[in-house]
Amino acid sequence: MYTFVKFGGSVITDKTGRESADLAVIEALAGAVAAARAADPTLAIVLGHGSGSFGHHYAARYGVHLGTPIDADHTGFALTAAAALRLNRIVVDALLTAGVPAVCLQPSASLSSAHGQITHWEIGPISAALQRRLVPVIHGDVAFDTVQGTAIISTEALLRFLALHSPIRPRRIILVGEAAVYTADPHRDPTAQPIPLIDHTNIAQVLHGAGASRAADVTGGMRSKLELMWQLVETLPDLEVRLIGPDPSLLTAALLGQPLTNGTLIKQ
Repeated sequence: MYTFVKFGGSVITDKTGRESADLAVIEALAGAVAAARAADPTLAIVLGHGSGSFGHHYAARYGVHLGTPIDADHTGFALTAAAALRLNRIVVDALLTAGVPAVCLQPSASLSSAHGQITHWEIGPISAALQRRLVPVIHGDVAFDTVQGTAIISTEALLRFLALHSPIRPRRIILVGEAAVYTADPHRDPTAQPIPLIDHTNIAQVLHGAGASRAADVTGGMRSKLELMWQLVETLPDLEVRLIGPDPSLLTAALLGQPLTNGTLIKQ
């Protein structure tokens, strides 16, 4: 059984700043992954993370997500890719320091897209890493796009592709970001309430109330993420998706499949 984990860019960086990594949070989350692996040595984890204030700034500035003609200046593409890798190095190093055998597998080196959607991804290295009890670490990244020239592929889109188009099928996906999905934006509406469960009875209402990111985010914000996760849950009936805040104890419990009193659970 595979478990996919995503560290949201909004929690491991200050997305309103410029390449501002939250080292304390990253190290705490790395420790939580290490604790879960120590408690259950059979855990097979694919870990992804967003780009936060690293890649999103350059992608938005140069419009990489909107496409770039092949004969145009691709400086923005290169800057976005480099920034995403800088954050990835920080995350991987924190995991290694915590005792997690993490290995970076840069998505853009082995995938292609069309209209911003993945058309091919060579996932052999991810499978090989898992077979060797390593933790492959992927991240939202740039892509060469056969239609629009360039694209941005979100971490959720990468996880979706693995879940639907590879043998690496997850039983559980854990998204570490906001403490839960709320009835409204909790940063703007003090009456917003957490939604403990999202299923077929309330998904339409939840999506209607979900908004975009408050900072630079070229991957669509919360609504886009929820839509992707719901598509997965509809396709894989046994899948559970958990959205939790950056609490190390919650992450360890979620990785071990323990009941949680906080956060949001998405399932059929």
